[in-house]
Amino acid sequence: MTYSYRDLADLYRSTLFDNVIPFWEKHSVDTQYGGYFTCLDAEGSVYDTDKFIWLQNRQVWTFSMLYNQAESVSAQKKESWLKLAQAGADFLAKYGRDPDGNWFFSLTQQGQPLVQPYNIFSDCFAAMAFSQYALASGSEAAKETSLQAYHNVLRRQSNPKGTYNKAYPGTRPLRSLAVPMILANLSLEMDWLLADNQLDEVLAKTVHEVISVFLDKEQGLMYEHVASDGARVDCYEGRLINPGHGIEAMWFMMAIAQRQQNTQLIHRATEVILSILDFAWDQQYGGLYYFMDVAGHPPQQLEWDQKLWWVHLETLVALAMAYRLTNRKDCWTWYQKVHDYTWSHFPSEQGEWYGYLNRRGEVLLPLKGGKWKGCFHVPRAMYLCWQEFEQLSGQASA
Repeated sequence: MTYSYRDLADLYRSTLFDNVIPFWEKHSVDTQYGGYFTCLDAEGSVYDTDKFIWLQNRQVWTFSMLYNQAESVSAQKKESWLKLAQAGADFLAKYGRDPDGNWFFSLTQQGQPLVQPYNIFSDCFAAMAFSQYALASGSEAAKETSLQAYHNVLRRQSNPKGTYNKAYPGTRPLRSLAVPMILANLSLEMDWLLADNQLDEVLAKTVHEVISVFLDKEQGLMYEHVASDGARVDCYEGRLINPGHGIEAMWFMMAIAQRQQNTQLIHRATEVILSILDFAWDQQYGGLYYFMDVAGHPPQQLEWDQKLWWVHLETLVALAMAYRLTNRKDCWTWYQKVHDYTWSHFPSEQGEWYGYLNRRGEVLLPLKGGKWKGCFHVPRAMYLCWQEFEQLSGQASA
């Protein structure tokens, strides 16, 4: 099938505003206690009321971002998004942190702590969420909350799990790609709150870590874990390839490269995306594997061959961006291939998208939200791909 840029821009925009966002507006808001329900079945019914901090903050970010950035939308609609963002922000500001300012992992519906702040990623998404919400609302308290969470991340980045780390100290210390890649995206999100020198310093460090430490230049693959000195480690964690993470990290790198007008980094990131696709595409059933062992050994993760929504959506974002920036035909060929698989397997007639398919591409879990899937990857990808194809359409008609 041949796609026009205009048709693709319209597809992403209409899916975002007519399908995905209305699903969360209708089903997720907890009008009794504040915050959001994320455990939603195929029809949108709530099947669990626990509240997961990652997803609460991500939903605040989504509605705040749309308020701040979405064009050609009525003022009334934007105000409704701001109120939805406030419902989450107020709940999180009241219940989301421990007395030391660290963000919990999960809460009860009423806001009582369930799972300790065992990782910095709750803080990462809090910083993102309250940055966008502060920009939307003008709230000084939200601005302070964002900066406090961001400095928590910077303080804890070398030991992200702290006292909750289960690894025995000193035997096999490993560094994780997740930390620098999310810090890169988070810092871009917060550029309006950070001094230029601080932002430039953090971005330079994260680009170096991602490209020079976790990227295997010969293979063109992103490793999930390396030794503390950057060396490869022959164990389950050391051989782990997470295709979705690697590709998502590359569009973060391209976003930084655009800011810095660094064409070399754009082309490097593009090459990595294509290498990961060649390595991780399921030649028999289509789609991208969730986890892989770089040496071809059985992966530790039993869900390794599942096809996940976020992996494919982040790949569409990365390919659309890479194609716009490089005009490479192989990026466009891959975009169409991933588009055909993604759009024929994940969307649902009841609204939103399914998240988890088996290897054959059949729906494995008929949920629209849960402990890990919320109002984030689908709407963010819809928005970003809409913007990419709007730009491509404008370039083609110029």
